[in-house]
Amino acid sequence: MTQQSTEPQTAAEDAGTGSRPPAGRSWLDRYFHISERGSTLGRELRGGITTFMAMAYILLLNPVLLSGKDAAGNSLAPAMVITATAAAAALTTLVMGMVGKVPLALAAGLSVSGVIGTQVIKEMTWPQAMGMCVIYGAVIMLLVVSGLREKIMNAIPMGLKHAITIGIGLFVTMIGLVKAGFVGIGNPGAPVTLGVGGHLAGWPVLAFCITVIAIFMLLARNIPGAILIGIAIGTVFSLVVTPIFGLGAKQWGLSTPKLPDSVTSQPDFGLLGKVEFGGFAELGAATVSMVVFTLVLAGFFDAMATIIAVGQEAKLADNLGRMPGLNKALLIDGAGGAIGGISGSSGQTVFIESASGVGEGARTGLSATVTGLLFGAALLFTPLAEIVPAQVASAALVVIGSMMMQNARHVDWKDRSIAIPVFLTVVLMPFTYSIVNGVAAGVISYCAIKLAQGKWREPGPLMWILTAVFIFNFAFIDVGH
Repeated sequence: MTQQSTEPQTAAEDAGTGSRPPAGRSWLDRYFHISERGSTLGRELRGGITTFMAMAYILLLNPVLLSGKDAAGNSLAPAMVITATAAAAALTTLVMGMVGKVPLALAAGLSVSGVIGTQVIKEMTWPQAMGMCVIYGAVIMLLVVSGLREKIMNAIPMGLKHAITIGIGLFVTMIGLVKAGFVGIGNPGAPVTLGVGGHLAGWPVLAFCITVIAIFMLLARNIPGAILIGIAIGTVFSLVVTPIFGLGAKQWGLSTPKLPDSVTSQPDFGLLGKVEFGGFAELGAATVSMVVFTLVLAGFFDAMATIIAVGQEAKLADNLGRMPGLNKALLIDGAGGAIGGISGSSGQTVFIESASGVGEGARTGLSATVTGLLFGAALLFTPLAEIVPAQVASAALVVIGSMMMQNARHVDWKDRSIAIPVFLTVVLMPFTYSIVNGVAAGVISYCAIKLAQGKWREPGPLMWILTAVFIFNFAFIDVGH
């Protein structure tokens, strides 16, 4: 894709202004093109604060997603993960705001963290997993620079793109349900059960249910920051019942809710730079390649669609998705994978919650800069984040999954050539606990159906290449084992 100009004369940037920028503007206005984009300093500040409030839940969720033990039996300290998550989100969002100059905020991607926490660490140690993040970020940057990212995105049918989003939503929903204890692993007669052991029990599960219902009620009322407010309600409930009923680590597991001695603390950068690129010999080149491929898939499909969607909402992108600095934004998003790996928080990606700031009038990178600064300030408030039990934080995963289901309305369910691949993609991601399995099933079935219809040229060369790769993957590599 040809890089678009970031100069203020572009039609996309002037959309909605209808006049030349006023004389005597401040350096802040000139640098971020605030007047040219029809915004004001107040709107940018409100937009940045709103975006932070809408996505601050990632500080609570990422420790939950990365709470498992790696192949060596090691786990990550929640305080370290919170610090790493805040630091990486602050850095990448500041870069997007000050260099990309667009109202987009980044943080640890739910899909990437989900893949790492459920699949990658079964094969390797945490430092090696973070090394995979650095590699996948570099791969995405190369795809952007070479123009292949756009070609691959264009080769995948729109229906499958929607299916991938829906499937990832169900994938993170399943993670949330399992982490909360609302869904348990059963037996061959009932592989998945309601609750652990086939029934719901315990105050932590009730706290999860209260949080989920509270968030949905707030969303139905269009309350800003509904997810964060719902988590606060669930946390207060947990803080009340814990001392009354003598609950502890046996019931809560990862973190027992209790008031901290202080609301602030020194950031714990213990995960910073804990990255390894060696030690892959025993895993084999095929396994390592598929891990990287899985992470690229997890972080690949959301970013471009999210960037363009928010850009169109901000009237920076036209109907074809062209917007000033699109390649630059995609490049920064790819760099977020590497930055997240180095920080120890997993790959960073653009959050759709950026649209909430745009809804407040944000149109420039100043909004993202404000959001990044707030993530930086959050580094000092780790004790507040540690209050939230994993069961309460997991509720947000279920809510986000429900939001991603909205893409189902864009699928033509009457066209079997797309409906069947969409169905397979969507159901296999959560049922096999693997994003790559779902994408593979969708791509292979799509090409097979087109072949049966005598339309084998329609998928295009790249789809057939992906089909061959996935068939090799299923045939010779035990994916997601």
